[in-house]
Amino acid sequence: MESYSIFIVEDDPWYGEILEYHLSLNPEYSITRFTCGADCMKNLYRRPQLITVDYTLPDITGIQLLKSIRAADPDVPVIIISAQEDVGTAVELLKAGANDYLVKNDNTKDLLWNAVIKIRETQHLKKEVEQLRQELGHKYDLEKVMLGNAAAMKKVFALMERATRTTINVSVTGETGTGKELVAKTIHYNSDRAKKPFVAVNMAAIPADLLESELFGHEKGAFTGAIARKTGRFEEANKGTLFLDEIAELNLNLQSKLLRVLQERELTRVGGNEKVKLDIRLIVASHKNLAEEVKQGRFREDLFYRIIGLPIHLPPLRERDNDMLLLAKAFLEEACRVNRLPPLQLGSSAREKLMQYSFPGNVRELKAVIDLAAVMCDGREITAENITFTRVGGNNFLLSEAKTLKEYEKLIIEHYLRRNNNNIQKVADLLDIGKSTIYKLIQNKEINVHS
Repeated sequence: MESYSIFIVEDDPWYGEILEYHLSLNPEYSITRFTCGADCMKNLYRRPQLITVDYTLPDITGIQLLKSIRAADPDVPVIIISAQEDVGTAVELLKAGANDYLVKNDNTKDLLWNAVIKIRETQHLKKEVEQLRQELGHKYDLEKVMLGNAAAMKKVFALMERATRTTINVSVTGETGTGKELVAKTIHYNSDRAKKPFVAVNMAAIPADLLESELFGHEKGAFTGAIARKTGRFEEANKGTLFLDEIAELNLNLQSKLLRVLQERELTRVGGNEKVKLDIRLIVASHKNLAEEVKQGRFREDLFYRIIGLPIHLPPLRERDNDMLLLAKAFLEEACRVNRLPPLQLGSSAREKLMQYSFPGNVRELKAVIDLAAVMCDGREITAENITFTRVGGNNFLLSEAKTLKEYEKLIIEHYLRRNNNNIQKVADLLDIGKSTIYKLIQNKEINVHS
């Protein structure tokens, strides 16, 4: 059983003995008693977990000792015990950092017992929160959470590293499923705001008539149904990071209000007058091209320049060379751990099938495919039969833009070269075309061959 160290500073031997006896009824408590402030200060190196201080000591006043303790160890809880029932003194001590103020009377022993229990509960909660933050920090370790060897991803990693060292706004773009929120969280948990809140808001998931209240909060009675004050997401993220996903879905009216909040670094809740100061790090994301949205008149140019900050573009999975297999291996290990499965491997037929697929849903789709394959596998190796692709709608990445037949031909050849490690003979066989056709396109630099 781990002991809980308590210092009692009390110059009255009889009263100090009473306090020590009463607290020692809990076998977890390890009590050390001192009769003056100097002895307490000399022993602070022992890192007590709580200190009780008599207000009147022979060598120093209670408030002077409190301030000395606070200067040496700002976190250790201190309870002042005084024979004087003076409200002004109590207020002064609490302002100076005392955790509680007890008056010496017949109830002091019980009040002290309850105060210690309350402080221990608070310390336990703080410890749990700190452990959770450390776990999150490890979970979003920049070196481990974002996997990829493709040149485009190395550029992403370099930009993310810069973002963690600064407070500049960050804008993340990329197709759906490329991992925009993961980038935002990784930047936050590797920045100096890691111990502060990370608040994510999907602008497309909240009805337009509720979005202003959701972002900025509202006062009681601001509108029908506003039965109490509501804190908005901006306030929740104060001192931390606010992640606004699908920022392009914000209507022009709310874009104007968002711009004002970002410019003034303060907000007014809906239906209120009080100004709330803000200190947030803003990260926005969109699967749309924000510059094009500005050109089309759907996004304010002044807001665009306010939020663009450090732009990070996430390439689709189909443009990340062999990163797909690297990610698939990592997802498979995770799936086995989460589902309590024996270690599994990707067989050659499964790898071949994965490499031939375009993954329109990107990394998110790959993870779903691997999770299902792990559960469906009967042996120790994932086979092609375990790999299932579920197409949503009839969209294909090759048909997402208007192109000529010649341009589509180049895209298809590029795609197959990438999926087959630039094996020209294999691609020629798969597409039923001559090798000379591919060589000519490469020689004329009409297609890009990734190394």
